[in-house]
Amino acid sequence: MRVRASAGAASFRRRQTLERLLQEAQAEVQRLRQKVAATANDLAAAQEATMVPTPAGSPELAGSPEPSRQQQAAAMRHAEERVERVEEALERMPELEAKVKPNEQKEPRVSTTDPQATVMKMADGGYRPAYNVEYSTTCQGQVVVGVDVVTVGSDQGQLSPMLEQVNNRFGQRPQEALVDGGYAKLQDIEKVQKEMNCKVYAPVSKPKKDTVDRHEPKATDSKEVAEWRKRMATPEAKAIYRQRAATAECVNAQARNRGLRQFLVRGLEKVKATAMWFAITHNMARSFALHPQPA
Repeated sequence: MRVRASAGAASFRRRQTLERLLQEAQAEVQRLRQKVAATANDLAAAQEATMVPTPAGSPELAGSPEPSRQQQAAAMRHAEERVERVEEALERMPELEAKVKPNEQKEPRVSTTDPQATVMKMADGGYRPAYNVEYSTTCQGQVVVGVDVVTVGSDQGQLSPMLEQVNNRFGQRPQEALVDGGYAKLQDIEKVQKEMNCKVYAPVSKPKKDTVDRHEPKATDSKEVAEWRKRMATPEAKAIYRQRAATAECVNAQARNRGLRQFLVRGLEKVKATAMWFAITHNMARSFALHPQPA
C-alpha cells in the first residue's frame, strides 16, 4: 500500500535547480564556518586583553553579546544537513532520468527534503509523494511475516525478494503465494514457480480483444506461465484466491486505522523502521487474539 511521505510537492526540483541549490548551500556552510572561526578569535582576543576571569569550563566572557555556541552549532548542523539532502537528490536524479521515455516531454524532479520519496498515484487517483509499503501475511491467523518498503509505485518484481525474506526469517519458503494483479509479471511468475517451487495465485489480466480467452496459454508462454493461466481458470484456484482479500486487504486496513496514513519521518531507513513497528504492533494484537490469556 502506498503511504504518504513527509515531503511536500513543492520540494521536488529539477536538476538545474538542484545544482544551484547545492552551490548556495555549500556557500552557506562556508560562511558559517568563517563566522564561527571569527567569533572564537574575537572572544580569545577580548579575554586576553581584558584578563576577565571566566567560569570554569566556559571560555566566553561574562555578558558577551555574541551568539551562543549552541545557536551557532544548530545553524551549522542545519546547513550541513541541507547540503547532504541536496547531494542525495542529485545522486538519485539519474535513476529517475532513466525512466523517462524518449517521447515524454517532462523533466524528472527529486525532493530536497526527502530525496528517496517518489510521486506515486494514490488510491484516490491523485499523485503525491509516497512510499510503497509491502506486507507479507499468512492466510491463517493474519500474521505479518515479511516487511519491505520500496520507492517505486509498481509492485512488479517484489514477489521474489519477499519470498526470500520469509525464507531467511523462517528457514522455509511458502508453497503458495496469493498476490494481486500488480505482482503478476510473467517473468516473476516463471521465476517463483521454477526456482522457488512456490505456486502463484494471481488474477490473469484481461486481454485487449474480448474474443481472446485470458486463461488459454500463449505460444510465447513458458511452461510455468502456461500452468498459471490454466490454474487460475479452475474453481479451486478461484476459491483459494478469495482468501487474499480477507487477509492482505484486512491487514492493510488495520494498519491504516492505527495511523499508517502518512509517515512522520524522512528517508527510506526510517520509513522501513516505522513500517516494521506497525507490523510488530499488528502481530502483538494477533497474538492476544490467537492465544487469549486465562481469566
